[in-house]
Amino acid sequence: MNRILAAAFALLVPTLALADVDARFAKLRDDSEALGSLGAFLEKYVGECDGAFVDPQCKAQAEAFRKKYTGKKLYMIITEDDATMLSAGDFNPGTSEYTINITPFFAGGKYAVTHGAPKKTDAQGNPVMNNLVVSGTAPDMWNGGTFARVFSTRGVRVQVVFTPQSVWTLPKKGGGKIYGVNSRVEGVLVTEGRSGGQMGLWINGKDANQK
Repeated sequence: MNRILAAAFALLVPTLALADVDARFAKLRDDSEALGSLGAFLEKYVGECDGAFVDPQCKAQAEAFRKKYTGKKLYMIITEDDATMLSAGDFNPGTSEYTINITPFFAGGKYAVTHGAPKKTDAQGNPVMNNLVVSGTAPDMWNGGTFARVFSTRGVRVQVVFTPQSVWTLPKKGGGKIYGVNSRVEGVLVTEGRSGGQMGLWINGKDANQK
């Protein structure tokens, strides 16, 4: 009985957390397949089949998995501790308007989903991605310090809908290759983890607050 109750609660919590989101994002989410584990998905989609001890069926299995999911909308939640692709942008103290920078590099294990395919790496060997920028207006009683602390204390969560398109590779610093999944990011919803309040939305290729 306890196991049944625990399972029911696990299913209920995400439903409650997602109940009051922007209708545009909600439609994207509801038309997508939810991912249970980003890392497991990336392992199967990339299908890195190098090495002496790789299953002989590895390449065939990866190709079949990619065929199944390429072009299909997928949905994932990135919790506060893992939402390191977010950073605070500008904050206007006069209007309480702000921007949030999103690096569209969503890691799971040793691979990542990206918006488009990176073309180069930086001096540390990390793929270079152009930021997506969303904007919003802070709640009453917030100031620039409050806004910045939400990010520095990992108080922000992200929901993402993306469509896988292909596997990308880049040379790895020191030898080898870096792999990732080239995707079209359909929507990114940024919310405050504690309240669930919407902080920003990127959808249809732009900041939802853009006119």
